[in-house]
Amino acid sequence: MRTSTCILPVWRWGEASAIWRAADDLGFHAAYTYDHLSWRNFRDETWFGAVPTLAAAAAVTSRVRLGTLITSPNYREPVLFAKDLMTLDDLSGGRITVGLGAGTTGFDATVLGHEPWSARERADRLRDFTALLDRLLTEPAVTQTEGAYLAHEARNIPGPVQRPRVPFAIAATGPRGLRLTAQYGQAWVTTDGGGSTAESQTIVREQVSRLESACEEAGRDPASVERILLTGFTPDSALDGVEHFLETAAGYRDAGITEIVLHWPIPDTQFAADQDVFERIITEAAPQLR
Repeated sequence: MRTSTCILPVWRWGEASAIWRAADDLGFHAAYTYDHLSWRNFRDETWFGAVPTLAAAAAVTSRVRLGTLITSPNYREPVLFAKDLMTLDDLSGGRITVGLGAGTTGFDATVLGHEPWSARERADRLRDFTALLDRLLTEPAVTQTEGAYLAHEARNIPGPVQRPRVPFAIAATGPRGLRLTAQYGQAWVTTDGGGSTAESQTIVREQVSRLESACEEAGRDPASVERILLTGFTPDSALDGVEHFLETAAGYRDAGITEIVLHWPIPDTQFAADQDVFERIITEAAPQLR
């Protein structure tokens, strides 16, 4: 199991640059950031853009993978975003992963002035967004005349450093999203949605089983899809101590997870944690999970 982190874009770069460098130095597999225009209780607080943040992070790191966790069609358009991803992949030397998801009905769903889409509309748009993004990152010129997103002779030259394209990590739990993951995803993303660690691990195990079935139906080896767990959304924190983390992470590994993502601590928020314990987890505990 790999151990990664998620660094929310809530610090000015003078402070944030040191955090991204530390993520690289500590040995995390990947360092992601949320791709939102703001998020929940941070709505009226400092919040920077994901793409320029990742560009800056690429310049101060050399090893750690970088990416969004996640990007939603609520506020992105695939032609422009494909150009951004190609550029980020070049700046990072081929270290970008893009997380994709349908989004929610929260702030990002209405900030551009339209009514929030229904669950079906969000799923439709994620399908169209993902399909077009795949073409834009693999074909030299793309024209798309049908669907929610269009393109006319869109070019992305020279293309991503990674071939055939930047990996997609698709957040999904429903049948349509899992089928989309089986078709396009190099990874799948979930959150620990239970009320306790035990409940969460049971839920994740069931989700992994459905993902494997979707892959088999698509004629794909389920082992070819990485399984990413973004932690931080149950009352039981994985960051209470090194031994507690090891026990918790091992349970998710047994449930089928191949990469666990820990939020970089933010004081006085739901992501608060002891910084020393956090760093000990990656230096002492994470190697035992590989």
